[in-house]
Amino acid sequence: MLTPKKLWSVLGLLTLILAVAFVLGLAWGSVRVPVFQVLKGKETDPTYRAILWELRLPRVILAGLVGWSLSVGGVVFQAIMRNPLAEPFLLGISSGAALGAVAAILFGILFWGGLPLLAFFGALLTIALVLSLAQRARTIETNTLILTGVIVNAFFAALIMFALATASGERLHSMLFWLYGDLSRGRFLDLWILLPVVFFGSFLLYGLGRPLNLMASGEELAAQLGVAVERAKWFSLIVVSLMCGVTVSFSGVIGFVGLLVPHLMRMSFGGDHRLLLPASGLFGASFMIGADLLARTVISPSELPVGVITAFLGAPFFLYLLYLRRRPWNL
Repeated sequence: MLTPKKLWSVLGLLTLILAVAFVLGLAWGSVRVPVFQVLKGKETDPTYRAILWELRLPRVILAGLVGWSLSVGGVVFQAIMRNPLAEPFLLGISSGAALGAVAAILFGILFWGGLPLLAFFGALLTIALVLSLAQRARTIETNTLILTGVIVNAFFAALIMFALATASGERLHSMLFWLYGDLSRGRFLDLWILLPVVFFGSFLLYGLGRPLNLMASGEELAAQLGVAVERAKWFSLIVVSLMCGVTVSFSGVIGFVGLLVPHLMRMSFGGDHRLLLPASGLFGASFMIGADLLARTVISPSELPVGVITAFLGAPFFLYLLYLRRRPWNL
């Protein structure tokens, strides 16, 4: 049973973990930065100040927002589809955004934020396509939604492979790096766009905590208890898809976060979505900051795409979940 004491205790603990991850993300990297000395004005080296304020701070905040958005999206998708293997990219959002980004790089449309803009439009068109194909008589069939997403993913993946086959040199490198997640492009201008989207999207989804609890137990039961199931599904899918579409347009394709984090939080604190949504958001932000820190330091002074780190951590967990599918699963 969720009590106010449990809610605030868990969120307080996860906020502390996030604060530690945030400081470590600012301090560590190919160059160690004395964060507190810079903040207090005791460090006079302009190099440290430039690294902290111009490079690391926007990148760490971007990583946190990306982790928060993908984790919250994973919670909602798993509840709506009643599938423990569901995640935000199941509907082809990532493939649509990736196709838009690859097109921007291939044709050199990189001025005035062309890459994130085309990536977002790609995600937006994918959302509209998948939801329209999955709709039948104003209802969304979960199985049809999943199959449509898989088909769209496969088709867009083929187009992306064609683009990769025709590219070369720096453009090919940029495409590959973006396709595995690239947080190095983080700027404060991006954050002013992403922050309100993630904040208001999460606020709206948190209001669906009780309906999601009931829908995870079955749509018929939820309807009998007064939940407008189809309206809740439409609203949740659209909000999550827009959040993840905007997120992917700035971060590139980063997999497994929306699968891994919600399950860790569910296994640790239970399945009540009134706690699970904010807990997954907080831990997802910490997880992504930590993954980006590893990406920057494992082969320092070079860096890995952050998606490589999340896949390395998430793939074994995914196999573990597949193993659990042999037994009854309760969300």
